[in-house]
Amino acid sequence: MDARKAEKREYLASELDAYAHWFVAPDPSSGAHFLALTLFAEFSDTARMARDMTATFLRGVGADQLIDDARLVVSELVDNVVNHAVPDPRRARLGSARRIDVTFKMWSKWLFIGVADEDSTPPLLPLGETFSPELVGELSEAVLPATGRGLLIAQRLATSVWWTPEDRGGKTVWCRFDLDGGGKDDSLT
Repeated sequence: MDARKAEKREYLASELDAYAHWFVAPDPSSGAHFLALTLFAEFSDTARMARDMTATFLRGVGADQLIDDARLVVSELVDNVVNHAVPDPRRARLGSARRIDVTFKMWSKWLFIGVADEDSTPPLLPLGETFSPELVGELSEAVLPATGRGLLIAQRLATSVWWTPEDRGGKTVWCRFDLDGGGKDDSLT
C-alpha cells in the first residue's frame, strides 16, 4: 500500500511540474524553446502550413521523434477550427479572416502545443473508449464516430489534451507530449 501511495505522489508531483511549465513561457537561456504562429482559416493551405511549421520547429529543437504525431495532432486541431469554429460576435469582424494561433512550448521533458481560435464554444472532448481496445484494431473507420475524430486522435497520440477559455473570447485546445530524454532540471526562472 505504501508503494502505491508513493507512486501516486510521484505521479501527482510530475503532473504539477508539467502544469507549472505549461503555464509560463519558456526561457531560451534555459534551453527551452517557444514559437507562436498565426494562420487564417480562410486560406486553402492553412492545415498544410501548420503541419509544415510543426515539423520545422521540431527539427530545429532536435525532437524529430515527435514530428509525425505532433504534425497529425496539429493538423486535426487546425482542421477543427477551419471546419467548426464560429467566431464570437464580439471577435467577429465583417469581411475579416478567422484567426488561428498555434503555440509551441518546448522543455527538455515536455512539448506543449496550443491551437487557439475565436470561438468560445467548448470542444467536445471524447470521454472514454467508444469500443474496447481489442475491437478498435479490427473495426473499419466507418464505424467510428462521425464527429470528434480529430480530438480522439489527439487524445490517443498526446499524453494529455485539455482546453482553456481566453479572456478576450475564444479558446485554446492544448496537447502535451512527454519526452523521454528530460534528464536536466527545467528551472522556471
